Amino acid sequence: MNYPYPHTATNKTGEKITFLNVEKVDGIDRLNVTNELQPGAGPPMHVHYKQDESITVLEGKMTYQVLNGDPITIGPDESVTFSKGTPHKFWNSGQGLLRCNGWVSPPNNVDFFITELYKATDAGSDGRPEPFASAFLMMYYKSEYGMLELPGIVRYVIIPMTYYFGKLTGKYRRFKYAPKPI
Repeated sequence: MNYPYPHTATNKTGEKITFLNVEKVDGIDRLNVTNELQPGAGPPMHVHYKQDESITVLEGKMTYQVLNGDPITIGPDESVTFSKGTPHKFWNSGQGLLRCNGWVSPPNNVDFFITELYKATDAGSDGRPEPFASAFLMMYYKSEYGMLELPGIVRYVIIPMTYYFGKLTGKYRRFKYAPKPI
């Protein structure tokens, strides 16, 4: 299942991303995006194992951090690029809306993964994503993405157990047409 472009995904934690289009740059596909983050919102420490990601601030203030690095704050017309395999997080560190442009290259399954993760976030409670959908996404796409702020017991025991229990009980029918991992 592929989403048509443009396609927007939002979640109740204050994140909105629009996947605009795919273009070729130097012979490699690049997915162009825009995003908006409410104050304090942003993804936790994560890694794209097979993709580069670039973000340019249009409005507001964004702070980003690579694993074990110091936080760095940037503003309008400033950019950051995270090379594949670089754990990172970013958030709106300003008082108003943070608006950015960016890209992910190659696109792989990022639009499906983020859209479905946002849906799982909205279906969850207590600030946690719905367990079965998030376990499916984390396990099925583990060669592409990793969520590094989760405690080891959750990443290496609870998520795999939840995933396999979900498979046994037929909870993943809705992911029947999920794109194959890269």
